[in-house]
Amino acid sequence: MIPIHDDNPTTTRPVVTIGLIAVNALVFLWQLTLTPSQQEMAIYAFGMIPAVLLQGVTLPPEIAGTPPVLTVVTSMFMHGGWIHLLGNMLYLWIFGNNVEDACGHGRFLVFYLACGVAAALAQAFQDPSSTLPMVGASGAIGGVLGAYLLLHPHARVLVLIPIFFYMHVARIPALLVLGLWFVIQFVSYAATPAGEGGVAYWAHIGGFIAGAVLILFIRRRGIPLFEGRSRPMPPPRRRGPWG
Repeated sequence: MIPIHDDNPTTTRPVVTIGLIAVNALVFLWQLTLTPSQQEMAIYAFGMIPAVLLQGVTLPPEIAGTPPVLTVVTSMFMHGGWIHLLGNMLYLWIFGNNVEDACGHGRFLVFYLACGVAAALAQAFQDPSSTLPMVGASGAIGGVLGAYLLLHPHARVLVLIPIFFYMHVARIPALLVLGLWFVIQFVSYAATPAGEGGVAYWAHIGGFIAGAVLILFIRRRGIPLFEGRSRPMPPPRRRGPWG
């Protein structure tokens, strides 16, 4: 399922969400200005490497430069490609504005960074000897999804469901969309052979849990959990093959 919109209006302009998207985009554009070898060096320099962070493994002098403890932050602003970036920013745009609305701008920024750090640590402790760098905002965004699930489980999310060459459009409760996303992380992790790189599933899981816990304390006073369904969206137009 590919989310494209939710039916949750906000009361404030999501300036932090927009700012985070802009920063991620600018960092990625900077990555594109590098040569392929420089891009790889940047991933190792700014990505979170569990063995470097937890076991004191050192990087070659031409790569080292970022203190390992800071990579739990820098890693969440690096991405491995256009699809990686665009997928993360789509989720942040759809779900981040409502969580920012519930927290307030300053608290949301703290919340987002804290979820990203928790996600990086979850991935690191899951395999502390790994020398593969982890990059991407998906752990922090996992925290946004965990918070959204507790705040607005009954909100409707407009999603695209690819069925061969046909793109089916449906409105599905956030509880189902985000709950399924969370379950998929466990299933995908279990199906991935040990030692293979790729997706940092434990970062997603750790970020999601961190977000669900932190939102209990960081949301603004008077913001309820498990809010009822918000105003309905207009019915989607019918789409043919390829959407």
